[in-house]
Amino acid sequence: MTETPRKRGRPPAYDPDKALASARDVFWSAGYEASSLDELSAAMAMNRPSVYGAFGDKEALYLKTLARYRDESVHAMRATLDPAKSLREGLATIYRKSIDTYLAGGAARGCLLIGTATTEAVSRAAVRDLLRGSLQAFDAVIEDRLKLAGKRGELAPKADPKALALIASAIMHSLAVRARAGEPRKELEKLARAGVALICG
Repeated sequence: MTETPRKRGRPPAYDPDKALASARDVFWSAGYEASSLDELSAAMAMNRPSVYGAFGDKEALYLKTLARYRDESVHAMRATLDPAKSLREGLATIYRKSIDTYLAGGAARGCLLIGTATTEAVSRAAVRDLLRGSLQAFDAVIEDRLKLAGKRGELAPKADPKALALIASAIMHSLAVRARAGEPRKELEKLARAGVALICG
């Protein structure tokens, strides 16, 4: 009788999504440089060799957390800008959810990308490329919805969807920076309302 060959090794005893989420929170709170591998591995409940084996070095881990954050944000943004809702409602909801995220837990962390990647992009080309691509991805989602809004008459006839998308994104980035600077929620909400009014006319 032929024995079935045993599979070598064991399946990883960690949840990749949970591990990345834990690493993300460390980077988000402390920034890239101040996040030590000991702190990261402790938060991820993995020893350092396991972290290296699963995610690579510290920069590779950081890039993976940024990419995951970007992908989740793009998905959420696209869902929030559901064409079944008005453009005004969709934009207002995006800004409200963004403020909730930026002020989560009273920590005023702002945005992971704007708060940490903009600093590292100066000296790390891979971070710079990922940051630029992420911003372009956000712009594209908003621009697609604005193009549809133009066809539906939700925008002024001469409105430029591309330019308005950049403005919509810029307002979101400003909310992130101001949240991190400790600006009160009511002031952030006032800016968000002004942004929606500016874009929707």
